[in-house]
Amino acid sequence: MLNFTDVTEFILLGLTTRPEWQVLFFILFLVVYIITLVGNIGMIMLIQASPQLSSPMYFSLSHLSFVDVWFSSNVTPKMLENLLSKTKTISYAGCLVQCFFFIALVHVEVFILAVMAFDRCMAIGNPLLYGSKMSRIVCIRLISFPYMHGFLTSLAATLWTHGLYFCGRVEINHFYCADPPLIKIACAGTFVKEYTMIILAGINFPYSLTVVIVSYLFILVAILRRHSAEGRRKAFSTCGSHLTAVIVFYGTLIFMDLRRPSEESVEQGKVVAVFYTTVSPMLNPMIYSLRNKDVKEAMSKVISRTCLTKNKMRLG
Repeated sequence: MLNFTDVTEFILLGLTTRPEWQVLFFILFLVVYIITLVGNIGMIMLIQASPQLSSPMYFSLSHLSFVDVWFSSNVTPKMLENLLSKTKTISYAGCLVQCFFFIALVHVEVFILAVMAFDRCMAIGNPLLYGSKMSRIVCIRLISFPYMHGFLTSLAATLWTHGLYFCGRVEINHFYCADPPLIKIACAGTFVKEYTMIILAGINFPYSLTVVIVSYLFILVAILRRHSAEGRRKAFSTCGSHLTAVIVFYGTLIFMDLRRPSEESVEQGKVVAVFYTTVSPMLNPMIYSLRNKDVKEAMSKVISRTCLTKNKMRLG
């Protein structure tokens, strides 16, 4: 007979047990988190304040930045706390909440990236009809789907996580509550949870990725039909930032989620998870600002306007 226990909290083993590395990691991830917040919140404010960034593409980009803020905030603050704390614990309820928002926000992000790919397909494939086809109402409906689908999927996945039973082992070999290490320490209920996790990832990620691939196939055909080399270059440049974000995010997710949990995969997963929970949300605003002419122009206008206002206040 298995001796099931009522777990009230878990111990997060984190990235390392060496104290000197923990201080270094704390400083590093604190800087990354601050840059993530400043970059993504700044992107949202820039899009809201700039009339030239009122197209559907930037509407979706503002939601991508919004999700990145919450995605990073769901994991990083607790990780920073545990890096400096002797008792590296998280409550059972807190663990389930972290699992819920993590799964939800991952699904929201991949489908927002798919929506952005569809938007680029419409803009490049049907530029004359783009304004009417991608109206404000259509954009709101398109962006609502990732949120509804992501949170409903996460609710089902978290209920299966709640169905796991534990027999005394409460040490999670990770820096946040994730399904694979939870499955590894559970002693019952793992079969259904493990396969539902693989099935959900195996359906949702390929489905959203298919939307991206099909959209880019149509984009490629539309670009090749253009006679102007300058027109082709501009069309490619508008897709470059989004394609970079897609490759970074999907690449790490496929490596993480489409494998059965094992000691090796969990250990490797910690390294990969650092990238897409902390680094990727920080990189997205940089990718879109450094590679996008409209964003750079809007940023320079806002900075010039701010400096002009400050000078007028000083002179006044």
